[in-house]
Formats: sequence, structure tokens, C-alpha cells
Amino acid sequence: MASIMRIDDEVRLNILAALLKSGSVTANINQLQHHTGYHKATIKSSLDFLAKEGLLTGYGPKVDFKKFGYKLEVLSLLQADLTQEKFFEKFLKEVDSDPNLYSLSGLVGSGNYNLISRHIYRDIESYHEGVNSKYFRKLGGIHDFIKRRDIFYVTEPFYKMSSRTSSLIKIIRKSRGYDS
Repeated sequence: MASIMRIDDEVRLNILAALLKSGSVTANINQLQHHTGYHKATIKSSLDFLAKEGLLTGYGPKVDFKKFGYKLEVLSLLQADLTQEKFFEKFLKEVDSDPNLYSLSGLVGSGNYNLISRHIYRDIESYHEGVNSKYFRKLGGIHDFIKRRDIFYVTEPFYKMSSRTSSLIKIIRKSRGYDS
């Protein structure tokens, strides 16, 4: 009996995860030649050079999270007491085990925030329940650690959505005078 493929079945998820592993996917030389007009040897040697220099760290799929039912992206600005080093380590262990939180980084600016987190969830209710159960009900002392938190829900329409890599290429091309 043939099984019916689904975007979220184990086989498809395993393949998507494998695509994210370093070296799992390589560039399509023929497609790059079509887009650039360069010789295949030029393309191959350039890719090898960029990988050797550490610029290319891998290739991977771009996935539409909404197809999996994850329609909410949440940005949170946090003012955390980073002098609480032991608690911060405990907090980071929870962050590492939280698949919904895909980015946590330092933040410097004119305000008092020092961390920014990025999450994906199905909806606002599941976000609040997830954050409360993973952090606020689980980690005693978190209210002393996080002094302030502002939450932003990313919504449609997206007025501009470019990849960071594409933006960086455009910036460098313009600064070098390649684009007139």
C-alpha cells in the first residue's frame, strides 16, 4: 500500500533537516551558468574559493512556515540583568532546548534593552502558553532577571522581505561601483 506524502511526515522532515546540514546541498552549476554566463570552471573554482574563505557556510532550503501552520513570528525586546551570570547560564540552557525560539542575540541601542529573541508559533495563544510554560513558570527568579519585555507580532502584509545575503550583496556591489 502506497503512503500518501505530506509536507510534515517523517520522511519529508528528515529530508528538510538533512538539507540544513553542512555540505548536504551543493550549488547547481548549470543553473548558475545560466544566470551568470560564466564558464563552469569559473563558477566551480569561485564556489570552492568562497567556501575555503569561510564565506559560504552551506546551502539550505527556504521554507514557508505558514504551510506547517506556523503563522506567527514574534520579536521580543528584553532588558535582562546579565550580571546574574548563573541564572543567565540556566536561561541559555532553556533557550537551547526551545525549538520555537530560533534566535537570541545581544542588542545595543538607545534604549535599555540588551537582548532580542525571535520565535515562531502557530498563534498568539500558543506563544504565550509556550513562553509561560518554558520560562516564566519553570525558571524561578526569571522576573528578577528580565526587568522589561516588549513583544512585537510580525504581521502581513510584508512591505519588503529580502534575504540578508541578497541585501549584503547589493550593498557591496553598490559600494564597489558595480551597480550604476
